[in-house]
Amino acid sequence: VGNISIKRFPAFKLGGDSFMYWLNADAEKAIREFKPDVIIAHSYRHLHTTRALKIARAIGAKVFLVTHAPFDRNSTRSLFARVAVYLYDTLIGSRTINLFDKVLAITHWEIPYLKKLGLKPAKLIYMPNGIRLAFLSPVTKIAGKYLLYTGRLSPIKQLETPIRALSFLREKSLMLKLFGPAEKEYLFYLKNIARSYHVDDRVIFHDASYGAKEQLRELNSAQLFILHSKSEGMPQVLIEAMARGKIVLASDNKGNADIIRHGKNGFLFNGDDAEQLARQIEHILHLDKKTAASIRHSARRTAEQFDWKKVSKILE
Repeated sequence: VGNISIKRFPAFKLGGDSFMYWLNADAEKAIREFKPDVIIAHSYRHLHTTRALKIARAIGAKVFLVTHAPFDRNSTRSLFARVAVYLYDTLIGSRTINLFDKVLAITHWEIPYLKKLGLKPAKLIYMPNGIRLAFLSPVTKIAGKYLLYTGRLSPIKQLETPIRALSFLREKSLMLKLFGPAEKEYLFYLKNIARSYHVDDRVIFHDASYGAKEQLRELNSAQLFILHSKSEGMPQVLIEAMARGKIVLASDNKGNADIIRHGKNGFLFNGDDAEQLARQIEHILHLDKKTAASIRHSARRTAEQFDWKKVSKILE
């Protein structure tokens, strides 16, 4: 749109999976010299967001907050972290949330949390992350070969449950592929789980970073996509799988349930009962052709809502 200049800054990791800090003294100086019309501050509760408000006031810029859905994560936070979250929301969040010119929620499910903080409706905009156009390219009809998970291999994803589920499947030749960079200790734990359940010859670990080309190849070859995790904000990999017309099976948390309508465009699974998960997998794999085609079609239509071409119009 016109001649827009964008300036970004490196992030400094402070702890956990995604607790970051984007501003230092050099960055603040650069912002003042750059004199932006708009500052987009990423991640509610991160230290740089309230600092962005101060800088914006000093230079007369507007400031937008992109939330990144940090709510409803108690299952993955320590007691200290839960107390810190409560104190931030009470003492800082509720007092500063309306100082932002706009607050961009990336999911529907987090909007009630923002309203509880006191955010004025006029300041709220729903603007999800988009997916690359390549994922929405015409779907090549490739016979499914295995169950697939793509993304980080970390404890929050609870990948031990689908590994255990393999032992309960009647189809003993069906493989599970875990495709993505792994935390070393967790990878060691998962391999031990696979051995103890005697399915180590049916679990493929691809412990490496990957790009869109590699992910597309894996998705095209997958029979079913599985996302079993404790919590999700906006599950990007789930939407990418749906864009390829895959039937998806995901744990029933707020992030996944925001995308999936059970039995319509995918399936939700509640809990970590491996035997029950196996029965759900078998149910999906034995759907009649008409039902399966309908779900694949609905999944694709859902994913099209996250086309960057559509999302960018909201930002404009």
